[in-house]
Amino acid sequence: MATMLFLSFIVLIFLGVPVAFSLGLASLLYLFLADIPLNIIPQRMFGGLNSFVLLCIPGFILAGNLMNAGGITERIIKFANDLFGHIRGGLGLANVGASMGFAGISGTALADTASIGSILIPAMKKEGYGAGFSAAVTASSSTVGPIIPPSLPMIIVGTLASLSIGDLFLAGAVPGILLGLGLMIPTYFISVKRNYPKGERQSLKTIWKSFMGAFWAILMTVIILYGILGGFFTPTEAAVVSVLYAFVIGIFVYKELPIKKIPEIMLSSMTATASIMLLVGFANLFGWIMVREQIPQLVAESILGISTNAIIVILLINLLLLFVGTFMETIAALVILFPVLLPVAITIGMDPIQFGVMMVLNLVIGLVTPPVGVCLFVASQIGKVSIGKTAKELLPFLGVSLAVLMLVAFIPQITLFLPSLFE
Repeated sequence: MATMLFLSFIVLIFLGVPVAFSLGLASLLYLFLADIPLNIIPQRMFGGLNSFVLLCIPGFILAGNLMNAGGITERIIKFANDLFGHIRGGLGLANVGASMGFAGISGTALADTASIGSILIPAMKKEGYGAGFSAAVTASSSTVGPIIPPSLPMIIVGTLASLSIGDLFLAGAVPGILLGLGLMIPTYFISVKRNYPKGERQSLKTIWKSFMGAFWAILMTVIILYGILGGFFTPTEAAVVSVLYAFVIGIFVYKELPIKKIPEIMLSSMTATASIMLLVGFANLFGWIMVREQIPQLVAESILGISTNAIIVILLINLLLLFVGTFMETIAALVILFPVLLPVAITIGMDPIQFGVMMVLNLVIGLVTPPVGVCLFVASQIGKVSIGKTAKELLPFLGVSLAVLMLVAFIPQITLFLPSLFE
C-alpha cells in the first residue's frame, strides 16, 4: 500500500500535476484501496491547518507584497549597486546583495527571483553579462530568502515541531549571511575571468543616501525579530505589525504605494496564501497516511541500520533531502519529512533548531536544481535562456551552497550561537 502511495505521487509529479494536487490524488487513491472513509480527508486537512502560528503566513506575504509595490525593490537594488558597482562584475554582486536585503521582506525564494530578476537580469544582459550567468546568479542568490528571517519555511518547521519561531529566525541569520557572501565569490571570479564590466565608484554621500532609502526595509526585519524575541508579540502578531508597518512606509515614507492598487495586492496575497495552505493541508493528509503505514519508523530504522555514526547519518539525511528537493516543493517536503527525520536527528544528538535550518537549506537548494527547480525556471524565462545553459552556469554556485550546507550540518554553533544569546 505504501509503495502504491509513493509510486502514484511520483508519477503525478512527473506528469506535471501541481504538487498539492499530486499529494491529494495519491492520498485519495490510498484511501480507496485501504477502504478508509473519505471523511478523514477534511479532518486531517483541517487538523494540519488548525494552528494559530500559521496565521502569520498571510501576514508576512501581504507585508512583502506591500513593501515591494511601495518601491522597496528598486531601493534595495540601488543601494547594492552603489555599494558593489565599482567592482568587476559589480552588477552581479549587486544582484546577490539585493537578494540578501530582499530576504528580509519576502521570506520566499520565488518572490526574490521574480522581483529582483525582472529588473537585474535584463540590466545585466544589457551591460554585457551572459544570459545564462545572469539567470544563474539570480536563481542561486534567491535561495538566501528562505534562510534569512523572516522565513515562511522556518514558520512551517516551528509549527510542525512546536519550536520557537524566534529561535529559528535567529538560527537562519548567520547561515543566510554566509550563503550570500559565499555566492559573491564565484560571481566575482567568473566576472574577472570573462572581463564583465564594472561601474564608477560612488561617493560615501551617495552610498549613505541609497542606504537610507533601503533602511526602512532592513528596519522591518529588526522590528519583527526584536518584537518576537523581546516577548512584545507572537509571530502571528508580528505579521500583523509588519503589514501595518509596510502600509505606513509605502504610503507616507516612500509615497509610492497607490491606494487603488491595495485591493489587487491583497488579492494576489490571498491567492499565494491559499496555494500554500492547500499544500499544507494535503501534505498533512499524506503525512498521516505515512504514519499509519509506519514509514517514519522504517526510515529511522533504515538510516540507523546503515550506521549509528553521527557524521554518516547526517550525510545520509542530507543526500536524501537533496534528492527530494530536486522534485518536491519545499513546504510539502517539510510537512511530510520533517516529522519523519527529526527523531533520527535527535537520536544522534542533533539540536532540533539546527536540524530545522539544515533541512530548510537542503530543500531550498532544490529550488534551483532540475527537474522541478522553480527558481531555475523563472530566472531562465526572464533571461530568455535555456534551462540547460542556466543549469550549467549554476554549478559553481551550487558548490558554494553545498559547502555552506556542510558547515551548518557539522558546526552547530553556526545556527545555535545567536539563539543562545537570547535564552
